[in-house]
Amino acid sequence: MSYYGDFSYYYDELMDDVNYEEWYLYIEEIFKKTNFKPNDILEMACGTGNLTHYLCSNDYSVTCFDKSSEMLSVAYNKLMHFRKTKILKQDMTSFNINKKFDCIVSICDSINYILDEEALLKVFKNVYEHLNGDGLFIFDINSFYKLSNIIGNNTFVEDREDIFYVWQNYFEEELNLSHFILSFFIKDDDEMYIRFDEEHIERAYSIDEIINLLKNAGFHYINYYEAFTFDSPRENSERINFVVKK
Repeated sequence: MSYYGDFSYYYDELMDDVNYEEWYLYIEEIFKKTNFKPNDILEMACGTGNLTHYLCSNDYSVTCFDKSSEMLSVAYNKLMHFRKTKILKQDMTSFNINKKFDCIVSICDSINYILDEEALLKVFKNVYEHLNGDGLFIFDINSFYKLSNIIGNNTFVEDREDIFYVWQNYFEEELNLSHFILSFFIKDDDEMYIRFDEEHIERAYSIDEIINLLKNAGFHYINYYEAFTFDSPRENSERINFVVKK
């Protein structure tokens, strides 16, 4: 399934409630807490490059990739003036870069887009192979609770000045899949609305499922937290952050 086609060009406007600076500062807190000073960072599923921009602005050497050409096109315009940045088109399940990194990051529930455990194990094994010996792997997931209960079988509507969209969801309990059906109406220069639709699917994983897959990939030091904290997750936590070391 192809994600983020036409949506890519409106992604930043529609996702303006996501605080990428907060993401960056939290990652810096992780580095401080673990007494870790990386130089080379790999960002998986970088999207339009919002986190990448913060990392590059703070003098990290960053390689980033995404599988959406449209998202990468937007990212390139943000990142092209940074000298220590490399932008690639690759897939999390099969990426192959002839280099190892001090740190690999993936944010904004990109891991949930991997829809079965076999594929996710491939991602984690790939990460393991691309990390230096003492490297860190930092990522997050939308929690099982959030995907099954909060997003669940609900519909959300947002009406902005030039964009109107409807977000319909249903949760497939047998496979733990959350289906997002999005319909966008974009006002053009002639005050007419253009419609396009996208369907996204995220897999709901339990913390234990993630831990088992990480261990199977070779990781031994696995920590997980309530989003943007260093506290243990609660039953109704909506986002879980993982900090993993080889």
